[in-house]
Amino acid sequence: MIKIAITGGIGSGKSFVCRLLEDMCIPIYSADNEAKRLTASDAGIRERLVSLLGEEVYRGGVLNKPLLASYLFSHQAHVLQVNSIIHPRVREDFAAWAKLRNGYEIVGMESAILYESGFQDMVDVVIMVYAPETLRIRRAMARDGASEEQIRARMAAQMNDEEKLRLADFTVVNDGMQPLMPQLNRIVEQLKTEKFVP
Repeated sequence: MIKIAITGGIGSGKSFVCRLLEDMCIPIYSADNEAKRLTASDAGIRERLVSLLGEEVYRGGVLNKPLLASYLFSHQAHVLQVNSIIHPRVREDFAAWAKLRNGYEIVGMESAILYESGFQDMVDVVIMVYAPETLRIRRAMARDGASEEQIRARMAAQMNDEEKLRLADFTVVNDGMQPLMPQLNRIVEQLKTEKFVP
């Protein structure tokens, strides 16, 4: 089995690319969605977050997202602290998920913060979805109903695209002009025929 990761900045279109890969019979694990699910439901994460932030973090048994968000955004060290609780469980969950799909030649993980979370060492190949910054801002503003300032602040909190491009094995350009399917077909074909080793 070849494990691939799909990453890219806000508004790059990585989720759309992942849907296209799923149409090609490549199952995709959404690290971001699964992290949210685990944070809300996993007993181990709950125990550690309660010891860090108190019972209020799961008010009425439900994750208190505003409280967690205000803690996270108050200091960069808090982000690292919370990630050290959540990311190991996501790693375990992805490994278990991939094991259940051992009949597939290729499986994928979608992660916006692939390198920041250290998840790149769980996969064999990284595909970076790239789009020009102005287009990404426009897409993210339309999708999230957010201001340009808010989107730029989120972008500033992530690794920049140039660094991701340098680290990735493949790049898919999603600029609205170059068709995606030929790019994806070429990558998947190369993975299957050459048994790509990074």
